[in-house]
Amino acid sequence: MKLDDTSLTEDGLALSEQRGKILVIACGALAREIIDLKAANSWTHLDLTCLPANYHLYPDKITDAVRESVAKHRDDYDEIFVAYADCGTGGLLQAACSELEVQMIAGPHCYSFFEGNDRFAEISEDEITTFYLTDFLVRQFDAFIIKPMGLDKHPELRDMYFSNYEKLVYQAQTDNPALVEKARDCAERLGLAFEHRFTGYGDLETALGDI
Repeated sequence: MKLDDTSLTEDGLALSEQRGKILVIACGALAREIIDLKAANSWTHLDLTCLPANYHLYPDKITDAVRESVAKHRDDYDEIFVAYADCGTGGLLQAACSELEVQMIAGPHCYSFFEGNDRFAEISEDEITTFYLTDFLVRQFDAFIIKPMGLDKHPELRDMYFSNYEKLVYQAQTDNPALVEKARDCAERLGLAFEHRFTGYGDLETALGDI
């Protein structure tokens, strides 16, 4: 399946056809990772649909969009799993999933579950001045960081936005030297020190493997 990052950002990923018994409703930023995990583990019982990744820029949209997607597909599946963490919804997504009786990934955000929620909790206080990127966000750096912050038109705002950050950590899901170099360039553009940390899929793989 050929995936386009711009389409995943703006449109998400439609359900192509029903094959499995369990539907995963995910953020478009996780589409590649979930498809790769499905293939690597032969998870043929899982189908996937994704909401637009750019909802992370407007987290108030996430909960209602998940509700709508669950209502749309509930009758067609034995079970539905929501591949989002809290993602800035302030607990509203968890409350909705509890009400709808569907599971979701634990954790405050994808940086936590990619690192591993337990591990992230251990290091979070020491990394309060850290800015994180994942594979998807490295590829979509301009769309999610530069343009929404207006840095494409007003680069002088960079130091104001990032004055409290010290380093950029690239949490790599894959071993891709080209992405490492792009992430290093992202850190340089933000004026931050750079750290490459291979996390793999973290708790995302564990959570999907348990359903």
